This record gives sequence, C-alpha cells and structure tokens, in this order.
Amino acid sequence: MDIGVHTPPLADESLEGALSYLTEIGVDAIEPGVGGHPGQDHLPRAAHLDDDGAQQEVKNLLEEYDMRISALATHNNPLHPDDERAATADTELREAVELADQLDVGTVTCFSGLPAGGPNDEVPNWITAPWPPEHAEAHEYQWERATDYWSEIADHADEHGVNIAIEMHPNMLVYEPHGMVRLREETGDRIGANVDPSHLYWQGITITDAIRYLGERDAIHHVHAKDTKIYEEQAREKGVLDTTAYDDEPNRSWLFRSVGYGHGESHWKDIVSTLRMVGYDGALSIEHEDSLTSSREGLEKAVDILERAVFREQPGEAYWAE
Repeated sequence: MDIGVHTPPLADESLEGALSYLTEIGVDAIEPGVGGHPGQDHLPRAAHLDDDGAQQEVKNLLEEYDMRISALATHNNPLHPDDERAATADTELREAVELADQLDVGTVTCFSGLPAGGPNDEVPNWITAPWPPEHAEAHEYQWERATDYWSEIADHADEHGVNIAIEMHPNMLVYEPHGMVRLREETGDRIGANVDPSHLYWQGITITDAIRYLGERDAIHHVHAKDTKIYEEQAREKGVLDTTAYDDEPNRSWLFRSVGYGHGESHWKDIVSTLRMVGYDGALSIEHEDSLTSSREGLEKAVDILERAVFREQPGEAYWAE
C-alpha cells in the first residue's frame, strides 16, 4: 500500500515544492485537485488537458521525486438545481476523467452530488428520513436524477478506462455504504467508493464493517486517511447532526482530526488489515482538515502513524497452514 496525500493543504507551495516536501516525510502518492472544492492549485485542469508538453512536465516531476498520482480530485455538485452550477461541476468531472486518462491515472475522486427535492426547488435537499411521506417521494425523485446522471458518467469513465470514486459525504445523496452500493448497482462498476472514514465515524458506522461490506462487492476504488473525534459531552446534549461552525471547536459534537487523534494506532492497523482482506492495495490518501493543528504538523503525524500501519510487501504463502 502507498501513503498518499490530498494536496490542498499545501496550496501555498508549487507542485515541485509540494512533491519535494512530501518525499522528505515519506509520502508515495498525491491526490491533487483539478476543480471543485479542492481547487486546482497544483494541477490546473485547463492548462494540462490535451497538452502533451504540460503533461510531460508533470510526469517528469513525479519521476524525479519518485511519486505517483493516486487520483485526481474534483468534489462538487453536478446535480445542483442551479443549472449553471450543475453544468460547471459536470464539466469539471468529465474533463477530470479525460485528464486522468491522458496522465495514466486510473481514478477520479468526487461527491455523488445532491439534487433538489423536486423539479421546482431551488436548493439541494438532504433527506435523512422517509416521513412525512413527501420526503420519501422527494428522495425517490433525487435517486431518479442521480441514476440517470451517473449512468452517463459511468459510460464516459469507461470510455477512458477510469474509475469514479465517490466520497460518502453527508449533505450529498450518497453518504453511507448502502447508498453507495445502490448507486453502483444502478449505474455500473466504474462507480465505486472513495472510503473516507471521517464522515462515517460520526454517523455511528463501524469502519471495518463498512470496508468489508463494500469490499465484498468490489466497490472500493480509493481510500482517504482522515480521522474524527466525537466529543461525548456535546453529543449527549445535541446529538451528532451538528451545525455549529467547524472553528467553534469547544462547542462541536465532533471534529475532523489528524490520523491518530480520533482513533489510535491499533485502530488504523485494523483498517489497513481489513483493506488487505478485501483486496485493496492502493493509496491511503491523507486528507488534512484538523482545525487544532497546522497542515504540516497534521500531515507529518498522520504519516508517522500510517508508516507503521501500512503493508509494503505482498503477503507470503501461509506455509503453516499446509
């Protein structure tokens, strides 16, 4: 397995500067943004798409620093009820797939998107319960839209030999493993999961069970390494559906944390072992969004723990079982 980094926290560095730093701290792969919420500081999409020279410069830098790209990231909402915003997100995603193909990158990470609750609504609607009945009806309307859209994207991705790795994220239609599998079954095998434990922890989902569930269905295309800490004092009073600002840390029920600061080293070793059990041998791409530490300190502490957790070699034969 590789230790990777989702690179937006290093946006103040050039691509070469980021690669130099990440190599020094023991990182093997990067997941640069090419649009949407991650931005595109290290790999501007328009500047590299269909440009052999610009792409070769990137490949030369990757070779120089012994680094690879695990995925291109473009997290946005292509199902947004605002047609202009949806079109922008759709273009970003389709062009990310094309650029991934041209760079020999096999995966694009993204969100499922979230439609409105009906054809005349103006804002996305995250539905978490089937009652009153109009909510269930709105949910089915959303799934019809999503299935149509992601079927088209699956075909586009297949034409380019690229997998789509959807991060199961609250405030998106697909936010947990069963929804992920439903979308995959209704659209095709190019659609799968970018398993980010951080969003699953606070929903009460057991990460190793989620990995087994998705892995048994060959539905894991990429993995984020990102932790979450639930603060029981707050959660006991107001639960975990917390709209408190992320930078109001003392009053939140949970916070995104650097790897090891929500769950200990042994837990992350269990995650790595379970990923190996289900056949995943790609990158663990560290996503730093811990407001209690600097980007570099958070990344370095995450690398330190993952270096002791990941398996660098393929398993040998179980000679003791013969």
